[in-house]
Amino acid sequence: MTWFASPSEAVTRLRQTGYLSDDAIATSVFLAGVLEKPLLAEGPAGVGKTQLAKAIAEATGADLVRLQCYEGLDEARALYEWNYKKQLLRIQADDDAWDDIFAEEFLLERPLLKAIRSDRPTVLLIDETDKADVEVEGLLLEILSDFQITIPELGTVAATRKPFVVLTSNATRELSEALKRRCLYLHLDYPTPERERDIVLAQVPGIAETVAEQLARTAATLRALELKKSPSIAETVDWAHTLLALGREVLDEQTIAETLGVVLKHHSDQQRAAKELGLRA
Repeated sequence: MTWFASPSEAVTRLRQTGYLSDDAIATSVFLAGVLEKPLLAEGPAGVGKTQLAKAIAEATGADLVRLQCYEGLDEARALYEWNYKKQLLRIQADDDAWDDIFAEEFLLERPLLKAIRSDRPTVLLIDETDKADVEVEGLLLEILSDFQITIPELGTVAATRKPFVVLTSNATRELSEALKRRCLYLHLDYPTPERERDIVLAQVPGIAETVAEQLARTAATLRALELKKSPSIAETVDWAHTLLALGREVLDEQTIAETLGVVLKHHSDQQRAAKELGLRA
């Protein structure tokens, strides 16, 4: 399957899903499809890494399979596990069933195996890879290099149709060189105010361009502060929806003060922003 014919086509088709891509993003997405290499998208939280994988799936009509990483994630949740209850019932029903309990009917697919075995175009999203334990990276190496999974009881399962793999990382820890070597690398950062304005206009029908401009520039100002959590692009979009719901046609000091909780979720961040922006209590 040809995912995208060119970087320019990637820009166009991603834009049709509401994802505004720049040249660097489009080129990386195009090359990941052509070279059949996983794409590692790394950057601060809230810059559109996960949304990029969703947009690729939507733009190409592919299924999206998502593995959400977290501390303590293990093979049984990432790859596969055996249906032990069903196996036990089989053994209880037939004492001679020991040789048959590791058959296909007892296998429970988890996201990685599901993506590898799918015969449909599939985007495999391995989200927040840096939150998983280092050991999980070892599980990924065979998949990312050979697009296959080895199940000791059944043998090696190779992909009949290679998925488009997107890994995301917030860079809370350094990923291994072995994992990075298997991937194309894309760094995503917060957009320029101009690009964020365009994102808001694309995702919030009815918002005035002047208001979108004010939102984008205010979000950029907030991100320049030393906050516990900077506003994400999604939160800027939520802010735009909030102004529409309130019927506000300008982002003045009063509106910012009343709606700051949409984009800043820590009280200390709100206090700092109010001080820096000169907002009245």
